[in-house]
Amino acid sequence: MDYLLTDEQRMLKEMVEGFARDQIKPRARDNDATGEFPAEVVAQMAELGLMGVAYPEEYGGAGMDTVSYMIAVEAISRYCAATGVIVSAHTSLAVDPIYTFGTEEQKKHYLPALCRGERLGCLCLTEPDAGSDVAAVKTTARLEGDSWVLNGTKQFITNGAEAQVAIVFAVTEPGAGARGMTAFIVDSDAPGYRVGRREHKLGIAAASNTQIHLEDCTIPKGNQLGELNRGFKVAMITLDGGRIGIAAQALGIAKAAIEDSIAYSKERVQFGRPISALQGIKWYLADMATEYEAAWLLTYRAATAKDRHLPHAKESAMAKYKASETCEMCASRAIQIHGGYGYTKEFDPERYYRDSKITQIYEGPTEIMREVIARAMLG
Repeated sequence: MDYLLTDEQRMLKEMVEGFARDQIKPRARDNDATGEFPAEVVAQMAELGLMGVAYPEEYGGAGMDTVSYMIAVEAISRYCAATGVIVSAHTSLAVDPIYTFGTEEQKKHYLPALCRGERLGCLCLTEPDAGSDVAAVKTTARLEGDSWVLNGTKQFITNGAEAQVAIVFAVTEPGAGARGMTAFIVDSDAPGYRVGRREHKLGIAAASNTQIHLEDCTIPKGNQLGELNRGFKVAMITLDGGRIGIAAQALGIAKAAIEDSIAYSKERVQFGRPISALQGIKWYLADMATEYEAAWLLTYRAATAKDRHLPHAKESAMAKYKASETCEMCASRAIQIHGGYGYTKEFDPERYYRDSKITQIYEGPTEIMREVIARAMLG
């Protein structure tokens, strides 16, 4: 499907695939086993401009677009899904809301360091009692003089252990539900900001997911992001873009599962011939490839809509829904094709399978994606 890409996008794809194969692939198993944050690789990606692919050069970005960002996240995730989501969470959930909703002063202050990868970002939206129900957020923010004071606990924060900049959502008008929430930019060295428990997860081990505690966390009044009490809109638009990143991550895992399965099926001999000659295996591969390409096209459509500043909530939800379901299916089939070896850590399909599951959960689970799609259809 490279014919849909521009020359610049094809060059980026070739560059990122080569980098990921040479620098990310050799570390992927160890990072999965130890859960160690791939700091060296993240620094290398920053040097290549991959931490701000879709943002203007004036703000430290690479001056490309969302399709290019999709290409980069997929290529990275093909070898390490944890590294892919580090980039995705940083870009879609921290850089993008500042670029979209920030004042010019906020953009000039925060974006260059974030886009150059000198600082890492995260989104603090989910709470222990507020996941899919975003309006149930309980973290509060009260204005005291020239400062906002935040109190609450955030949960499952990707990049939480390493991020220096957080986009935090808090209630500024109690009792108003979705109409009483505001977004803020919070530096991790702000008084009262504390990283809490790190989760031990099924997959994406090298990407941290932590609690963030805000205990009389004090930030300047000027760090309000977007309009007062319009934070729900900021969150929804941010998640629309974030789902493109997760879809791209899912595509990378699915592609890995397909490519590994093709290679193994040609090498593995049973009943006197490679298993790739067996109808059951061939049909598995055909299903995997077809579903992958359908998911890729949906993700490309969503990214293109975002680049053209068109409404893309439904398109992003469809992309994320289809790509995540395809991802899990391809990873499962890859284990089946590899047989007993696929269930061992000597081969990568078991890691693909563990990593695949989260793509159906974060940035809105499959069930919420169906709701978003259906509501758009019904008007």
